[in-house]
Amino acid sequence: MILSLALALLAALPLQEAPASRRLPLATYRDRMVAGWIGQMVGVGWGGPTEFRWQGKIMPAEEMPAWTPEMVNQFAQDDIYVEMTFLRTLEEHGLDATARQAGIDFAASEYPLWHANRAGRDNLRAGIAPPDSGHPRFNRHADDIDYQIESDFAGLIAPGLPNTVIELGERFGRLMNYGDGLYAGQFVGGMVAEAFFASDPARTVTAGLECIPAESEYAACIRDVVAWHAETPEDWTAAWERLEAKWSRDRAHRRASCSPAPDPFNIDAKLNGAYAVLGLLYGERDPERTIAIATRAGQDSDCNPSTAAGVLFTTIGSAALPDRFTSALDRHAKFSHTPYDFERLTAVCEALARQAVVRAGGRIERDDAGEEVLVIPILPARPSALERTWKPGPVAGARFAAAEWERIPPLGGVDLAAAIARFAPDWEALHCGPHEDPGLRESWGGRAGVLVTHPWSDSLGCVLRRTADVPAAGRTVLHLVAGHDPRGDWTLVIRADGKELRRLVVGPLAATDGWLALDVDLSPFAGQSVELELGNEANGWSWETGYWGEIAIVSR
Repeated sequence: MILSLALALLAALPLQEAPASRRLPLATYRDRMVAGWIGQMVGVGWGGPTEFRWQGKIMPAEEMPAWTPEMVNQFAQDDIYVEMTFLRTLEEHGLDATARQAGIDFAASEYPLWHANRAGRDNLRAGIAPPDSGHPRFNRHADDIDYQIESDFAGLIAPGLPNTVIELGERFGRLMNYGDGLYAGQFVGGMVAEAFFASDPARTVTAGLECIPAESEYAACIRDVVAWHAETPEDWTAAWERLEAKWSRDRAHRRASCSPAPDPFNIDAKLNGAYAVLGLLYGERDPERTIAIATRAGQDSDCNPSTAAGVLFTTIGSAALPDRFTSALDRHAKFSHTPYDFERLTAVCEALARQAVVRAGGRIERDDAGEEVLVIPILPARPSALERTWKPGPVAGARFAAAEWERIPPLGGVDLAAAIARFAPDWEALHCGPHEDPGLRESWGGRAGVLVTHPWSDSLGCVLRRTADVPAAGRTVLHLVAGHDPRGDWTLVIRADGKELRRLVVGPLAATDGWLALDVDLSPFAGQSVELELGNEANGWSWETGYWGEIAIVSR
């Protein structure tokens, strides 16, 4: 009786239909994935000589470099090999590799970096784990182009799988970016993922937009390009002029820029992403025209044609590419700082794509001819939550554990141990930069025995740290006297056990005679052992030197 009733109830339930799917022959996947890598190499090689030579100006057509087939061999280009660090993490630790593992691997990289990448890696090496390594609190380049440059890999191993692209962005893009900087990579990865099924670049742009929050400024900027292309489909320069006026010269749209308007230098992800989309839409599937437009738009004019060509070439496939882009490709040279040559690179991508399809609920079948086919579920994209780099949410407080620290090379910094031992025993300095000759000065600013520090970078401050036992009885304060260079200012951040107690600018307004005296109440920690941190952080990266007249813990 019970069994009959259970069967009747099951029969009454609505059937759960399996999601619709798309079929991608493995040979087609391989052909397009190979083309995606070639497109990146062609774009960055062709645009390389023009990088940041034209800022806020269209590059004249006659300045476009001439293409030669050997220019495809871009094995020493950071715009190519950095993302292979992420592939290596997935190859060694699987598709479920954590963001912390990605951070450890990125921190261990030895190549030079700039902007968000450098700030993110510095943070990782200083013990700030993801997602905080890309958070604007610690990374003033969080809106920069970096993950946008490096995100092609996500689409190339996730054909037709937008949510895999989004998820990979959450793990790898947050190493160095946040908000629009993160969405930039998810957008590009989404375009590449759709390019396995698309021939029209406009379709890839739509798919990329579906991977990011519609309310984001990045999405708004790309929608503008789409709308302006519809209005002036024959004149890409008209759309460029409108981009420049709204998204580069207008301060409101560069609120989180590391180089705010009116600075003509603009490395924001959204503007440079828009230049890549200019190439895709106005290029009309012509490789030369696509790359030329993305290059002539200026700013990061090797990365942008690399992005555009990476998407376009994926829609075309390597077998159909013009011979001038493939004939000189060296398939056995190693990409710098990686274990990969072209053959191994593409083999790893294929292996990861197989795993990604199955992991997403798809399968691998054989057709009537015995050839393998990827059966890929069609699922709606689920974008990351909306966040604003200029008004960020709270930090996660993520720090590497001791066992993880052992696998991360130290950040380094100036050794101030001897100076601090004389000035403030029991304190230590972490990641202090070499600028402005840090150390102990006999006198400065009318005071004797002044300790001088400087931030490591514009994103990572120098930290003075000690553990102190706060008496249970009486009132205990942290007493500070801090000064600034007359030509600049800096941000003083005071933390106890990782919690921020005070944040203030040490400059002419706060220190009218060049010095600021401050007492911070430690009574909430009475009877406890507390770790104190004093941060000398940048406030614009101009004369950010910290001068310390007194640091003392006083009990009354």
